[in-house]
Amino acid sequence: MTKRLFDIVVAAAALVVAAPLLALIALFTRLGSPGPVIYRGRRVGLHGKLFAMLKFRTMVVNAESLGGSATAADDPRITPVGKFLRRYKLDELPQLLNVLAGEMSFVGPRPEVKKYVDMYTPEEKEILAVRPGITDWASIWNSNEAAVLEGSRDPEKTYEELIRPTKLALQLFYVRNHSLTVDLKILFHTAFKLISEDWVPKELKPYGRVRRYRMASETSA
Repeated sequence: MTKRLFDIVVAAAALVVAAPLLALIALFTRLGSPGPVIYRGRRVGLHGKLFAMLKFRTMVVNAESLGGSATAADDPRITPVGKFLRRYKLDELPQLLNVLAGEMSFVGPRPEVKKYVDMYTPEEKEILAVRPGITDWASIWNSNEAAVLEGSRDPEKTYEELIRPTKLALQLFYVRNHSLTVDLKILFHTAFKLISEDWVPKELKPYGRVRRYRMASETSA
């Protein structure tokens, strides 16, 4: 109940404060490419319930039919305005509405597409026992997924091999050790990560750094 109250109060306050910025982003998104301002991505939430995760649209219309769910920095589906929004995570701001609606929390495992949830093992299904969030340990560990996937001829496969295993391990780590104190710590580290991309909290050091695709390819070669 304390966490839910925190989510409601902070999300409502953030929406009020960020209203001018949200309006400006909506305008540039509309002028930058044809299509709706808001993208509604189908994600799996608490207890396996599907919901529409909101984002400012950063890709061309019907991007799902032109490629997979994993998106590299050099993906041609990304619009010019979208590149900027993704770089600074501004496309995620509409998820404050998901938080207010109770579909998401500020902190929790990032919601996944159904394709990957269907691949969960019985152990990994524990992730669905908590409300998904805007940020978590895995989001800090892999704060720039698009850059990691850049250069890959098969971003979906690269995601599954380089990112997904550690992402699931960190999400399970959160589910089994979450508390309000942990949530506040994750929010602090998330803010710090936006300022210093090389920042690695002590909790994440055992998991190492996420390897970029090209580096991993050169090493294996």
